[in-house]
Amino acid sequence: MELVHPLAEAYAEKYSSQDEALLEQIQIETKEQHPHAHMLSGPVQGRLLSFLSKMLLPKNILEIGSFTGYSALCLAEGLSSEGQLHTIELRSEDAETAASNFSKSKRNKQIHLHIGDAKEIIPTLNIEWDLVFIDADKTGYIDYYDLIVPRLSKNGWIIADNVLFHGQVLEDPISGKNAKAIQAFNEHVLADERTEQVLLTIRDGLFLIKKKTE
Repeated sequence: MELVHPLAEAYAEKYSSQDEALLEQIQIETKEQHPHAHMLSGPVQGRLLSFLSKMLLPKNILEIGSFTGYSALCLAEGLSSEGQLHTIELRSEDAETAASNFSKSKRNKQIHLHIGDAKEIIPTLNIEWDLVFIDADKTGYIDYYDLIVPRLSKNGWIIADNVLFHGQVLEDPISGKNAKAIQAFNEHVLADERTEQVLLTIRDGLFLIKKKTE
């Protein structure tokens, strides 16, 4: 199901700020060389991630699902000189590509790439997170969320990607393992009294989630 009309997406891209040269290069190379290039955050979503990070000015960012490094570099744009971004990638080949792309960035020393299972790695990172981006295996979203929420800073935010899952969550009945997992995640977040949220119909759906203020 096509959720955003291609002409509207192209129009939004035209009137959004352009990526810096490295990000543009990553987009081109990913589209040309990666068999799953559709997993890459588009330029409009990339600018949104950058804007949110610049507004929040996070000290510590966590990304679950590095892919080829594009979204991490967008998120890193909001880091202060002392800030750190930790990104986790399960697939070693994608991690190698991301590491190569990070090495070309002026923010390289602020980005820490972890290779392996995020459910095992997250508990080893004794860090309070200001901003978290979840964009990994859909069946793991609830586990990642439950690991992260207790470790969010007072004003911490979570951004979860693909929460419309190509429109499949709108079907009745919902079919497919990933669509069912995303629907379960969306229900899980909605029922969580610790947080408040808004679901944005940008690209494949973005969930913005934050702790409730007491």
